[in-house]
Amino acid sequence: MFVVMNRIPVNPEYAHRFEEVFRTRARLVDRMPGFIRNLVLRPKNPGDPYIVLTFWESEVAFRAWTESPAFKEGHARSGTLPKEAFLGANKLEVFEAILDSEGEDG
Repeated sequence: MFVVMNRIPVNPEYAHRFEEVFRTRARLVDRMPGFIRNLVLRPKNPGDPYIVLTFWESEVAFRAWTESPAFKEGHARSGTLPKEAFLGANKLEVFEAILDSEGEDG
């Protein structure tokens, strides 16, 4: 499994609007081959970034998503938030899962 983590520093004054963008997302990624799921984590400590995780069957599947027209369309909605909604640049990190307890027996 391939996991992509995006750390997004959101101005607390815009947290509700940021979350609404995800609640009403276009869901284009959901139809992409190799997509498993999306998880958005709200920080408990003010000033910490939101974490957006996407899970993929492979890095190839993720790269195909980033090069697709659906990617551009899906991410265009994030432009509805003003620049001041963010406290800095996002940080994208990628991982290969070496253990997934969900798939383990007992």
